[in-house]
Amino acid sequence: MKRKALFIINPISGGKKKDGVPELIKDTIDAGIIEPVIAFSDGVAHARVIASEAIGKFDIVVAVGGDGTVNEVASAIVDTDTSLGIVPFGSGNGLSRFLGIPMDTRDAIKNLASGRTEIIDSARINGQPFFNMAGMGFDAHISEIFSHGKKRGFISYIKSSIKEVVGYQPQNYHLDIDGKKYDYKAFMLSIANSSQYGNNVHISPKASLQDGLLDVCVIKPFPLWRFPEMSMRMLIKATESSKYVEIIRGKQILIKREHAGPIHLDGEPQVAGTGIDINILPKSLKVIVGPSFKN
Repeated sequence: MKRKALFIINPISGGKKKDGVPELIKDTIDAGIIEPVIAFSDGVAHARVIASEAIGKFDIVVAVGGDGTVNEVASAIVDTDTSLGIVPFGSGNGLSRFLGIPMDTRDAIKNLASGRTEIIDSARINGQPFFNMAGMGFDAHISEIFSHGKKRGFISYIKSSIKEVVGYQPQNYHLDIDGKKYDYKAFMLSIANSSQYGNNVHISPKASLQDGLLDVCVIKPFPLWRFPEMSMRMLIKATESSKYVEIIRGKQILIKREHAGPIHLDGEPQVAGTGIDINILPKSLKVIVGPSFKN
């Protein structure tokens, strides 16, 4: 049976022009399997509005953009029978990479016709959905700075990180994970549903999207001269063997921190208070995965 798919294109994600994407979709899609309709978002949260209106009218809603666009679309269709499709077009594409979706635009469009659908976990932080990664501390600080920059992409992110790491001060955190208490002074806390931030930078290599658990990754303060080593560990999936990294898995996470400040949800920054409430929503999102996906 032919399926109807709504493609929601974020025209500014990843700093990449997408003028030719509608034609590419029409030229590439298998029209015998998928009937495409195309829409453009035009501001913050607009993709979520469009996706909400598509429920019950389309079988698939496709996010054409980065992790932020994916978050907006998925937030609208979570806990429905509508499937999420992704055509990666962001700076990091963390969830897309974890799901094995091709990074080549034409191949990602072709992949939608495969119909290989998995049901994955999602999560909420202070009531707001995320699907790949949330966090606070240094990575949230960088996300906030990066969001105001004119240049996007991995290299710009690395440059911002190197510039800011020198003066960044760790914070004290009190964690309650499924009723068990922990106290840490941490450089950053990452709450991982998948293993990676994006660009194959893995904070929790054993994370799973289908285990009903979140990985709380505590990055403890480390000497500045070890910053390149810590970065390399993420690239070679070796964070868990570092004495500066501790990973605790759980379903319900309560965090108290010293100061209000930035947090991020799938790379998109916002400001939150000192109390953070996070929980997992098992098997809550249908998504079309790529050929290499193994969970």
